[in-house]
Amino acid sequence: MARYLLRRLGLAIGVLWAAFTVSFVVLYLVPGDVVDAMTSASDVPLSAAQIADLRAEYGVDEPLIVQYGERLWAALQGDFGNSIQNGRSVTDSIMGALPSTAALAGFALGLAVIGGGLLALVASGTESRWARQLLLALPPLAVSLPTFWVGLVLVQIFSFQFGWFPAVGGEGIAGLVLPAITLALPIGAVFAQVLSQSLGAALHDAYVTTARAKGVGRAAVLLRHALRNAALPALTIAGVLVGNLLAGAVVVETVFARAGIGRLTVQGVTAQDIPLVQGIVVFGALVFVTVNLIVDVIYPLLDPRVAIARNKVPKERPAATKEVLV
Repeated sequence: MARYLLRRLGLAIGVLWAAFTVSFVVLYLVPGDVVDAMTSASDVPLSAAQIADLRAEYGVDEPLIVQYGERLWAALQGDFGNSIQNGRSVTDSIMGALPSTAALAGFALGLAVIGGGLLALVASGTESRWARQLLLALPPLAVSLPTFWVGLVLVQIFSFQFGWFPAVGGEGIAGLVLPAITLALPIGAVFAQVLSQSLGAALHDAYVTTARAKGVGRAAVLLRHALRNAALPALTIAGVLVGNLLAGAVVVETVFARAGIGRLTVQGVTAQDIPLVQGIVVFGALVFVTVNLIVDVIYPLLDPRVAIARNKVPKERPAATKEVLV
């Protein structure tokens, strides 16, 4: 188990390093730099000496490899520099926007899991073939809908027509409902697709046949026997769903004019705020690898067959086979 955890932790660190390096290369090799963005946004023309001082202050007059090493060392200490928009620490800016996005993402994830789970259970449990096919057709339809279009439709109906929820901004639960539904719809659809397919496969397993032969009802078979095993593939995609939440937050927070990391990202990209954008990219990678690491840790606890299969892998087997079993 210790070797398994160390290997997963090493992979997580590698992903973070890759996210930092790729974002550095992309952001720092494009035309212009931090000082160019600052001088272009300034209303007061700066002298050559002032520009030189700024380049020395931000370290952009150093060779690229030196800049990379200094910024990587600073990032390891949680320092991504200051935003060129307001001079505030990038870390403080992200931490300041985090509570709003975390509340939105948590609410949306709850709606997605509950809604997608109920849809998959009802579709798998119904004995009506046409009803099952109708319910299973809903997730692909929901995935195909553009997120911004769904948000605008919800605002038009529930804010402007009925006046039930605020159209933009808003505090408390009322301000979260429409953005959370918009964000949860594609994620819940993916969750429902994965869970319904897993339930369909589990209902044909031998232990389900045995349970039915003993007289166990359809609902009991579904909830007590098939759901536990079918839920494991859905748990596996939790990391992907969290990544989709962060990506969807950029669109949703912009449509509903909500403060948060998504809107902060749009502002950073628009202003060419390179330190802020890089800090957000690395923060998103940190959230992604943390969720996947948690899933990797609890997966063998929920399904002991994974740990048993890993421990029984013969040494002479190729490495690729071991990865498949893990």
